[in-house]
Amino acid sequence: MNYLITGAGRGIGRGLTRNLLRQPGNRVFLLDNNESELQNTLSLASTWTESAGSDNSSFKGKVVNLEIREEIKSVIHEVSEFFDGRLHVLVNNAFATSHIWKNDKGMGDDLDSDEIMDEWDSKIAVGLTAPFMLSRLCVPMLKSDSAKLGAGCIINISSTRAKQAEENHEGYSAAKGGLLGLTQSMSISLGHRHNIRVNAIIPGWINVEDENKAADDDGTRWEDGMTDQDHSWHPAGRVGKVEDIYKTVKFLAESEFITGEEIVVDGGVTRKMYYPE
Repeated sequence: MNYLITGAGRGIGRGLTRNLLRQPGNRVFLLDNNESELQNTLSLASTWTESAGSDNSSFKGKVVNLEIREEIKSVIHEVSEFFDGRLHVLVNNAFATSHIWKNDKGMGDDLDSDEIMDEWDSKIAVGLTAPFMLSRLCVPMLKSDSAKLGAGCIINISSTRAKQAEENHEGYSAAKGGLLGLTQSMSISLGHRHNIRVNAIIPGWINVEDENKAADDDGTRWEDGMTDQDHSWHPAGRVGKVEDIYKTVKFLAESEFITGEEIVVDGGVTRKMYYPE
């Protein structure tokens, strides 16, 4: 199957790429705005494809700033050529964040801050506008003109922050919540027109501290830095792994009768009731 993944250079996107390329028959086009992270991931991809009996023709990467619409339009032509016009799965995963929550300014105390508004614009552009635009541009590759070939699907990566809040997460929560509304709407519009399915995954705490270049250089393992309390916080007994998201992506990609749905992958945390001590 052919996959287009945004934010593929690090984090969840990199983990998805690794798992997909380790399976025979998959091809992946990686988009990321961070050149060093993307190049590092591409340098590792050859080892991933070896286990599947594939070669470097199974993947390609491109540095793209998803805040710039012209760059999005431009790269789609390259994606179409790489996949010979046929895309099976678009994974809208990218988001404009340093992954350090304390850096989020949200409402803040300076109500005239241009920096806060710039951060808002960036998160909405990458986290919501880009998925809408990419989905529209990928329709010719996702739809099927043959009765023998089913249409492709779109998978939007949202977050439990779409439905639960922390201080100063307005941009993040708004974009991730908007993705859920976008998923519902596109599942109807693209479903009736082209039979394209659209679903959303809502991850909770998925530890990706080992999914980046610095972690590779330092030999960081998935379990490093986490405590027994971190794991026991989850009714499932552990913090989430990229593989948990991969399995959900694979399920949705293969489930021809599921569309417009939201699948929470959080180890059960959002089902817990808490009271003040």
